[in-house]
Amino acid sequence: MRLGHTLSGVALLSSVAIGGAGCTIERRPEGQATRDDFERAELGDDWRSTGGRYRIEKGEVVIDHALNHPLWLRRPLPRDAKIELDVWSNADVGDIKIEAWGDGKSFATTTSYTATSYVFIFGGWQNRISAIARMNEHGNDRRTRQDFKVEKGKRYHWTITRKGGHIEWLVDGQPFLTFDDPKPLDGPEHAYLALNDWEAELHFDNLVVTPL
Repeated sequence: MRLGHTLSGVALLSSVAIGGAGCTIERRPEGQATRDDFERAELGDDWRSTGGRYRIEKGEVVIDHALNHPLWLRRPLPRDAKIELDVWSNADVGDIKIEAWGDGKSFATTTSYTATSYVFIFGGWQNRISAIARMNEHGNDRRTRQDFKVEKGKRYHWTITRKGGHIEWLVDGQPFLTFDDPKPLDGPEHAYLALNDWEAELHFDNLVVTPL
């Protein structure tokens, strides 16, 4: 796939090939969406693995047993943005996870992991709890719901929007959870997106990040 801006009818400014990854990174006009549909053989230089066995299979990012070693997108997120992607779990436990507005490099060094980001967990804790957490996924300030179970193999579409300290998470177009942060994560240490995983086999596809 091409990671960059692909708006219909809009000419891209320039492009540069990345060696070894078999894809082209396009330098795009300011304010347009960043897209990745992973239609290639390798992740490429725009992604940074912190140790998980992330790979592309059939145009999807696949991971299992990453044990909180995220795959970070090297391009920074706008502070106010909409993040869209397709996700699914090939495990009965669900446990789908991404991080947003983190430092772009952190990973677990022990079994206990405190993120640098907002953490979005879908069907975590043996498919019992879904949550938005501010860095600590076990923290008392997280927002949770326990009335939803992730179905094994079912593809879900997530939409996450952030404006300042207000975050909204939709699943398949329906409101799922919100989080209001009186001290919003901001600055260069809180500017990156990651796909993450504990043990379940997870799939990610069709990532779009749009500035707001």
